[in-house]
Amino acid sequence: MAKYFDLTGRVAIVTGCSTGLGVQMAKALAAQGATIVAMARRQNLIEEVAKDIHDEFGVDTLAVRCDITDTENVDSAVKTVLEKFGRIDILINNAGTGAVAPAEDITDEQFANEMNIDLFGTFKVARAVAKYAMIPAKYGRIINIASMYGLVGNKQLGSSPYHAAKGGVVNLTRALAGEWGKYNITVNAICPGYFYTPLTQATLDTPEFQAYAKASIPSERYGHEGELDTAAIFLAAEESSYVNGIMVPVDGGYTCI
Repeated sequence: MAKYFDLTGRVAIVTGCSTGLGVQMAKALAAQGATIVAMARRQNLIEEVAKDIHDEFGVDTLAVRCDITDTENVDSAVKTVLEKFGRIDILINNAGTGAVAPAEDITDEQFANEMNIDLFGTFKVARAVAKYAMIPAKYGRIINIASMYGLVGNKQLGSSPYHAAKGGVVNLTRALAGEWGKYNITVNAICPGYFYTPLTQATLDTPEFQAYAKASIPSERYGHEGELDTAAIFLAAEESSYVNGIMVPVDGGYTCI
């Protein structure tokens, strides 16, 4: 019988892999045997992450500094991975940010920055990985990390640029799936709900937000560490070859009501 979800021999890039959800998903892929390339802006952090993953799981790792808003940096980072490993099979597009303020007070700079990182940055990395690695190889698994806020609005905490950018990631995912499916490349998205990260901790810890979450999430809690892992492994797997262009909310049911 086939051993499902074995990623041995596959090379995976994870952006935003210095802290939080990126590190968790990188470890999930490493646990299935994947070689891990940790990408983020802070070299010291990704070197620590790469070492930790190598020590814990025994897989090959590489730390590559990458600012996803810098096209030249993105292209050179992807070429560095190809020079080292000769292939890129999996991309988890996880790097992002989040501006919080009432919509009427959001500045042009905040909105533009959100779009530049969360939407345009996601596109730049996908474009480079597809162009230089996946299309030539006729194989790839691209997983964009959107958000449940890319599927719905919210009345609790103003974050309109984030909603707009992640909504863009949702439909960008569909567009790329439509274009690249013929190359045996699947492009899907995970839409996380409320998880603790360095970006969300202060908000999620307030009594007001905890009360709101309990009332609005069917599971009546935030996501736990590791609860994104199975979605990432599923979408990264060779066996998921006919799953293309979908959004997987991992949100405790927030978007179902």
